[in-house]
Amino acid sequence: MSGPLNGIRVIEIGTLIAAPFAARLLAEFGAEVIKIEAPDDGDPIRKWRKLHQGTSLWWYLQSRNKKSVCVNLKSPDGIAVIKRLVAEADVLIENLRPGALEKLGLGWDVLHELNPKLTMVRISGYGQTGPYRDRPGFGAIGEAMGGIRYTTGEMNGVPARTGISLGDSLASLHAVIGTLMSLLRVKTGQGEGQVVDVSLVESVFNLMESLVPEYDLLGHVRERSGGALPGIAPSNTYPTEDGGFVVIAGNSNPIFKRLMQVIGRPDLAEHPDFQHNDGRAAQCELLDAAIAAWSSRHSMEEVLVALEAAEVPAGRIYSVADIVADPHYQARGMIVPAELPDGTAVKMPGIVPKLSDTPGEVRWQGPTLGEHTQAVLAGLGLSEAEIARLRAEGAVQ
Repeated sequence: MSGPLNGIRVIEIGTLIAAPFAARLLAEFGAEVIKIEAPDDGDPIRKWRKLHQGTSLWWYLQSRNKKSVCVNLKSPDGIAVIKRLVAEADVLIENLRPGALEKLGLGWDVLHELNPKLTMVRISGYGQTGPYRDRPGFGAIGEAMGGIRYTTGEMNGVPARTGISLGDSLASLHAVIGTLMSLLRVKTGQGEGQVVDVSLVESVFNLMESLVPEYDLLGHVRERSGGALPGIAPSNTYPTEDGGFVVIAGNSNPIFKRLMQVIGRPDLAEHPDFQHNDGRAAQCELLDAAIAAWSSRHSMEEVLVALEAAEVPAGRIYSVADIVADPHYQARGMIVPAELPDGTAVKMPGIVPKLSDTPGEVRWQGPTLGEHTQAVLAGLGLSEAEIARLRAEGAVQ
């Protein structure tokens, strides 16, 4: 393996989205990720969304570069295997409900004593403390309570969601950030490992910009605004003559002037009320109407060509078909070829971010259930006879 995280061993005890996505990101940049799965069925995501020959296509993406080890966490011998793995690991990532690992004898106190350099990343709905810690939490609830659902959707309409598991993914990104900061502390000799406590609700809330001070000082509650960006103008979604929609962001002072020239409204470009964002935001409906009147008279191609020439940020709203066909995505390596276990060729997303000297890589797609159990346990020093006994007793699979 190569990559900036080469030599880092990560144990993943998680299912579905938040912890597995965080571990996938680490695996893409060279970490050895050992995914612990329950015998028989494994991670439920193996059966989520669209399937190919009985296995989720999402699974092959979410678990690429990981090793699958089946361990029965209800077995004392299975718990002993986890402890042996943790003793040689740098990171443990989990997204069980708070207290679940403690009931298994795998709480922080136990694992820290076993391996003082271990970073334990804990992702949960509400965090490891507080009055809501024991409530079940999914990403959708994090989006609801974190504030993003309230501000998403058409004005006076029902609060909407994005079509992806946004709350889980935001928690994953915060988990990776916390993991890297803790690893830096350990690897530079500044201290021992620590707990990284990530809440789904707080991960969403962390993106909510100036929501709190606006409410506290001004009594302002930010409401839903459809395709517009509240308080920043003009920035909205506008119709085109051929039935499409284009996002135009003309919200800096010089860009606004250029945009107004393109749409044939130099009077608005020079109007004293619109020289700064606060004045434009106060009359955003007027500006949006002027831009929509122009865009609706032109095709998508004409709109994009004109705005690109004027250096005004704009883009049509892409479907997945648009993404896969786009030459920029392809040039950036964001659509990569892959092969499923049965030999089927399939396109997969590339790796983000792009590192110049130690880029991430895809070494294999999501593994079969328990594919690496034998090899990983042998790497811990267990003999073939010991592994056979654990398998016979149902501790591993």
